[in-house]
Amino acid sequence: MLAAMDQSDMQIDREKQKQEAHFRNLMKRVAQSHDRQAFAVFFDHFAPRLKSFMMRKNVSAELAEDLVQDAMIAVWRKAGLYEPSKGSVTTWVFTIARNLRIDRIRRDVHMPMTELGTYDEPSDAPEGEELLGRKQEDGLVAQALKSIPDEQRQVLLLSFVEDMPQSEIAQKLAIPLGTVKSRMRLAYGHLRRILETRS
Repeated sequence: MLAAMDQSDMQIDREKQKQEAHFRNLMKRVAQSHDRQAFAVFFDHFAPRLKSFMMRKNVSAELAEDLVQDAMIAVWRKAGLYEPSKGSVTTWVFTIARNLRIDRIRRDVHMPMTELGTYDEPSDAPEGEELLGRKQEDGLVAQALKSIPDEQRQVLLLSFVEDMPQSEIAQKLAIPLGTVKSRMRLAYGHLRRILETRS
């Protein structure tokens, strides 16, 4: 049974390595000659996955599509900057998308409130209210995150921004799993207290 599981894991690893080699080849073609066919294959694979990633982060479908377009344009322009030694193609692409999402949230949070009136949204429109609520919540969370200790913030960001399981966080930070869980609990406590006093 264990041997079968080991073989299955090895097969999965081989498939991942094969896929990664394929992605690196596509990236190389885009970087060296702006190969549109290679980019089309790349886009077809990553675009739907990036959109799902964005929507899991409470981003509306419309904004998710905008962010995916921005991310893929950035991949097209920056393909030559990708360095295999620093991580997989998938990690690089998702990092670009994550950073764009964070930048958009920060930009929206700092937008003067007077500009909201120029959109002429009906006051009873659920979508407008929901979007505004999300922006305000994101702003409060962003401010609250700045107020918690660095090691707790780091664990939270790895968990929620990069969708990393606690076991992987422990490996990445070279700390025990129990420490990760403890920092998560402390971070939640800090965030809850901060958000309750600001809401």
